[in-house]
Amino acid sequence: MKQLRIGTAQFEARDRDTDYNFGRIEALSRQAVAANADLVCFHECSIPGYTFLENLSRADTEALAEPVPDGPSTQRLIKLSRSLNVALGAGLIEQDGEHLYNTYIVVSPEGFVAKHRKIHAFISEHVSCGDSYTVFDLLGAKFGLLICYDANLLENVRLTAMLGAEIILMPHVTGCLPSPMPGRRQVAPEVWHNREMDPITCRQEFDGPKGRGWIMRWLPTRAYENGIYAVYSNPIGVEGDTIKPGGSMILDPFGEVIAECRQLGDEVVVATLDPGKLELAPGRGYIRARRPELYGAMTEPNPNLGSDNRPEIWWKKHR
Repeated sequence: MKQLRIGTAQFEARDRDTDYNFGRIEALSRQAVAANADLVCFHECSIPGYTFLENLSRADTEALAEPVPDGPSTQRLIKLSRSLNVALGAGLIEQDGEHLYNTYIVVSPEGFVAKHRKIHAFISEHVSCGDSYTVFDLLGAKFGLLICYDANLLENVRLTAMLGAEIILMPHVTGCLPSPMPGRRQVAPEVWHNREMDPITCRQEFDGPKGRGWIMRWLPTRAYENGIYAVYSNPIGVEGDTIKPGGSMILDPFGEVIAECRQLGDEVVVATLDPGKLELAPGRGYIRARRPELYGAMTEPNPNLGSDNRPEIWWKKHR
């Protein structure tokens, strides 16, 4: 890996309004380019919107979907990448034959680079789960991709790192969701809409256990235990019928936050990724110290925890 400048953004997307969302992607990408970014990352389904998919029929979901890489959104993103001379990552709904996927695409001025289909599909029963990990070369580095819930499972991050990823992009739409955990639950819409008059209350809600407090329980650990750079992106504001806390950030292989969006609005931050940290990070040693001969039980179903592995089954139970 060589030294890179990576940007991660937060913005308030509009459901179904791809033109508006592309406008925000372009504006924030321009800001990142002014800060010498080599790659700029946006959140899960940042092109069409995400949470509103929960209530759509199969036909309505298909109407939002498009092929990758030949579809209009991928080609539009490539065009923007060329015009700004920067690599870009954004999310959409992909259609491949009869299957729909929550897909994240990465493009560069040279064209389409990679896509990842979310392994643990969420929200919509019409969206299928992907069945593979994604690792690719770009900008002289080895990148991995995991979408939202994918990164919650430690096995997915570990295996992506074991496939060679030095930097893992982790686009999300998360935070401020129903949960039985203490302090969790949704943020009231009026807290967001009144943020200019009362920014303190909004910031306290976003920084507490509903938002950043929960993220900091596990995200730094994923970076630390695997010795990778983690590039986390998340929307802010209204997302479907929820409020999202933003907080897009970049973490180094020691699990330290080296850049973070802190505004109560659209923002992009850029950090320098130092390749020297990779070899010094303890997580690389943890991977080398593994005892795979002891891990057979990890590949077997656990009947004590039930058989439903779609995350929304658990989530809807606790709404």
